[in-house]
Amino acid sequence: MSKLTTVSHKDDTRSWRERWYEIIFEADTPAGKLFDVLLLIAILLSVLVVMCESVEAIREEYPKLLVRAEWFFTLLFTCEYAMRIVCARRPMRYIFSFYGIVDLLAILPTYIIALPFFEGGRSAQRLAVIRAIRLLRAFRIFKLAHMLSEATALRQAIWSARAKIAVFLSSVLIAVVIVGSAMHLIEGGRENSKGQPIHGFDSIPESMYWAIVTMTTVGYGDVSPTTALGKALAACMMILGYCMIIVPTGIVSAELAHAGRKGLTTQVCPECMAEGHDSDATHCKYCGAKL
Repeated sequence: MSKLTTVSHKDDTRSWRERWYEIIFEADTPAGKLFDVLLLIAILLSVLVVMCESVEAIREEYPKLLVRAEWFFTLLFTCEYAMRIVCARRPMRYIFSFYGIVDLLAILPTYIIALPFFEGGRSAQRLAVIRAIRLLRAFRIFKLAHMLSEATALRQAIWSARAKIAVFLSSVLIAVVIVGSAMHLIEGGRENSKGQPIHGFDSIPESMYWAIVTMTTVGYGDVSPTTALGKALAACMMILGYCMIIVPTGIVSAELAHAGRKGLTTQVCPECMAEGHDSDATHCKYCGAKL
């Protein structure tokens, strides 16, 4: 009798974990979707609290309210984090997964500043803004399957074009070094009409900074050439920058045209905690576990 009771108790415990696993980790059921929507609202409110805490007028007007709100959300996310560990079939897989690390980082700042020997002050508390990264769960929560498919296709396209992108970035780096060195030789040590030295091209790293700002068409204007040769080189750099902008776009677009797209599900593998499975998949494509 005792043995039967033990077996029955184990079955109840396993079913309890499975039910909570569906609610916490999945968005395929109404309960799971409701849980994640409420979680997103809590994340948004907690980020709003951190933002309000950074405003001096609000911080001085409602100091106790902000502290209580911060601790409320921290304890709430701590309970959620603990529940995820308890419900996960392989807790260590979740803990060291991307979302597991983000969930942990979301609650650490408040506990760190509460330590008696810590003197980080508000600067450490503002690290709680990292909770905003958890909003990435919205892609899974609201079952935006078409966005998941497009995101997967884009990721695969970028990964397939990694060699071409590496060559492109290397070419850009070489161009920045060459133009920066040339601009240092042309503009370095110059003086303006008042006889004051012109800063910005005093060294090759500073000239490279100008080259990057110019090539990316940002153009802060804090550093600019004054000689005719320097302006001519700057004009060439600007034209080169416009030409460079279309290169990565063309590379990724070409890969996207060949990328296969399949519908994705929001299911999370209970073994390896991986996401992004095909809608018709019955087993995980990463570890082979049954979904």
